Order: sequence, then structure tokens, then C-alpha cells
Amino acid sequence: MTGPDVRAPDLATATPEPATAHGQEHRVAALTLAVLLATGALMGSVNLVVDGVLREGAARWAYAGTMLLLLALAASLVARGRLGPGHTLALVLLGDLIYLVVVLCIEDPLRYATPLMLLFPALAAAWFLEARALTVHMAVTTAVCLAALWPSYDSALALGVQVGVSACTLNGAATSVFLLRRRVQRLLVATETLTQIDPLTGLHNRRYLVEQADRLWRQARRDGTQVCAMVLDLDHFKRLNDEFGHAVGDAVLSAVATSLAAAVRPADVLARIGGEELVVLGSVSDAAEAGHLAERLRSAVARGHGAGGHGVTASIGLAVTRPVDGEEAVAALWRLVDEADGAMYRAKREGRDRVATAGVPRARSPRAEETSS
Repeated sequence: MTGPDVRAPDLATATPEPATAHGQEHRVAALTLAVLLATGALMGSVNLVVDGVLREGAARWAYAGTMLLLLALAASLVARGRLGPGHTLALVLLGDLIYLVVVLCIEDPLRYATPLMLLFPALAAAWFLEARALTVHMAVTTAVCLAALWPSYDSALALGVQVGVSACTLNGAATSVFLLRRRVQRLLVATETLTQIDPLTGLHNRRYLVEQADRLWRQARRDGTQVCAMVLDLDHFKRLNDEFGHAVGDAVLSAVATSLAAAVRPADVLARIGGEELVVLGSVSDAAEAGHLAERLRSAVARGHGAGGHGVTASIGLAVTRPVDGEEAVAALWRLVDEADGAMYRAKREGRDRVATAGVPRARSPRAEETSS
């Protein structure tokens, strides 16, 4: 994850990328298609006991075999539990092919096997495939409609009209579902983004800070580095609000956020956790590197002025830790932030506009944890 931008992200173009989200979507696709296949097989099997629907002889056996194939595919999807985009496209195209097999086995396709049976694969394709694969499926749907209806019409004009109506209905429904799905995805991304962004400054918030703990601790253990936390508190900010008003205070806070966002490194996490208090988390090789970064942030705050020329300084508390295996990242994060917070108050007492470094955090025993809670 790159460093924060004080501007809110473009929600219209953002798309979810986490691997866990893709894995969940693949599992949902597998189970949904399994239900559709099983439903189609069970509904289609009714024709086996209705007189006058199926052709006699090999056609009846081919039809029964097709229904069994659908049930077998449904069972395999349930057992597999996940389905990738390529497998999804193959299955919906197989659904189109199965419809052709059904047409060949039916005595009166116009009566018992209308192209509306292709709604199952069309809607599944619309919900689970991306635009290019969906376009391929829509072209195949049109070709299948033509092949299925060809034997039933002597007039090319009548055939063209029926193919056009059927294909347009199916592809129109698929397009509508696809657009609805994209809209839902964008709304979900927008909602998720808004829960992670502070509306005043555009910085990340406390929730995002917590979500990044696992990543930072895992990366530090892998690279053999340390994690530093810097707690920044703006000096005399309440006095600024009281003297000039909250609008000026908000402008100064936004200007400070802009300066800090430009000063932090791309991999650092900058968040506003409340009022005029901000936190920066990052990986460092040693305490000296963390100290240089803290001084850079202190200077950045001093350069941040609002539209009226008002500015502030910051007292910064710094704490550094080396993550260890088996450590719970979120709990370790807040212990580190608490250490930095204590150092920040020491910086306040020592005269403000300075950096104070906490001692090396000591691991707390489970008994001490229980007592403190």
C-alpha cells in the first residue's frame, strides 16, 4: 500500500483488489453455478416422464445423459469450492452447448425448448464474467439461437426476426445485470473507502491504521527491520481554535495534513486518530533512521500554513520496536503507540516543537495484560 494522499480517491474508477475478496468471489461463483446447474437438471428431468416431449431412441438416452452431466458438474463445483474466471467462462459456454443438445432431443423445440432457457448461462455470465469474456458469451448466445431455431423456420426473414428477438432479449438482460453488478461493486468500494478516510483532512483514520498492523508487522519480521510509531500533537491548537475560530483551525489542520503527506515515505502509514493528533507508522532499520524521519515530519508541520497564514508546530513522540514471531500485531501496535504517546507528552513538557524518544518497549506478560484490562 502506498502512502496516503490527502485527496479522497476517485471512487468511480476504484476497484477492489484484495486476494481475499477474489477468493470469496470465486467461491460464490462456484456455489451459485452449482445451484443453477442442479436446478436446470432437475427441471429438465421432468421431460423424461412426460409423454410426447422427447424423441424416442438415442435422443432420450442422450437427453438423460445430459441431465446427469449437469448434476455431476454441480456436485464437482460444490466439492471444489472455488471457480476461476476461465472455468466460469467454460461452464457458461457449456450451458449454451447443452441447450443445443436439448433442442436436438425435443420433438417440438419451439414449444418445449425456447431460447429463454439460455437465461441461466446468460445471467451467470453477466454476474461473474468481466466485460471481454461476457462479450464472447453474448456472441456465442446469438450463434446458438440461430443454430437452435434454424430447423424450425422455412423463411429466412422469420428466422432472422426470431433470432434477433431472442438474442436481443438474452443479451439485453445480461447487459443490464452486468451494469448493475458494476454499480454495486463501485458502491461497495466507495463505502469501504469512506470508512477508512478522515473527511476533513483526507488522511487515513484509526480503522485503516488497525487494518495495516498485520502487514507492517509481517513485513518487518520478514525483512528483519523495526517498526516505528510517531505520535504528533499540534501545539496550542485549542488556543488557535478559540482565538480565530474552528474554520481557521480546520484550514491549518488540512494544510498540516498536506505537508505531512508529502513528507512521509510511500510505504508509511499516516493517519488522523482524533482531534489534532496524528500517527505515522513505518519500517526503519534502526532508531537513528526513525529519529531523522521524525525530525523531517516536525519540520513539515511547521511549514504547513492555512489560507490566512496561520500555522502551528508539533510535539512528536517516537517509539521503536522489533516485531517477534507469535506477536499479535494489533495489540503490539497499540502498545507501541502508547509508548510514543507518552514520549509526545514529554516533548510537550520539555518545550514543544520537538521530538522525544521513548525507551525500548518491554514485552508485557499475559498476567500484566489481564491486570491492565
